[in-house]
Amino acid sequence: MFFKLTKIKSGDKKMLSLSQKELERYGRQILIFGERGQEKLKNTKVAILGLGGLGSAIAYYLVAAGVGHIKIIDGDRVELDNLNRQILHWTPDIGKNKTESAEEKLKKLNPEIEIEAIHGRITRENVSKLVGDVDIILDALDNFEARYIADEYAHEIGVPFVHGAVEAFYGQVTTIIPGKTYSLREIFPNMSRRKGQSVPVPVIGVTPGIVGLIEATEAIKIALDIGSLLTNKLLLIDLLNNRFELIQLR
Repeated sequence: MFFKLTKIKSGDKKMLSLSQKELERYGRQILIFGERGQEKLKNTKVAILGLGGLGSAIAYYLVAAGVGHIKIIDGDRVELDNLNRQILHWTPDIGKNKTESAEEKLKKLNPEIEIEAIHGRITRENVSKLVGDVDIILDALDNFEARYIADEYAHEIGVPFVHGAVEAFYGQVTTIIPGKTYSLREIFPNMSRRKGQSVPVPVIGVTPGIVGLIEATEAIKIALDIGSLLTNKLLLIDLLNNRFELIQLR
């Protein structure tokens, strides 16, 4: 298998075992993929780039699922107009760093998870320092310049990159595997920043919630080496008209 995680077999690496509390916490999903699967999640390290609407949903559900080590990276502070969609952040958090606000909630949700909160914005100069050595990178960013940088870094270290993006009632998701699928720039070759950065992107909160959950599901499937991934496929979501379209990329 290509994935770094799924190369791990019994005897290759000492897996962190589950405590009795973890067996109880994750009991319903252990019924699906067993204790060995839960141990794989516990031993998985992911980076979530962005803690807005997408990142809120991704982080909540990966922490709840028991993904053992999660890096959360964002350079912004919580603002009032974030709160219609960025459910990790609450009204008293306005003015806080998003990483601080998110870390506080996630640790309360599941104190068994190791959360590494990093305040900063992804650039070519710092991406290796901020993201470091992880098993999966999840795109919850809000611009393609940073996404290209993150995807190129995923190719450099050879790990899956799960892309998601939203606007209004619409969203898209694809999973990129270095050496196996198209890169993000090949799928979206000429995406520049929206003209006039002061113009906000319209979005209703449920859209990044749903797209973020699909990204989180892709990460869980990658970690467990199960199911069918969105590799060389683009899932287009139109919530206004209840349409989901899966495009084969050629």
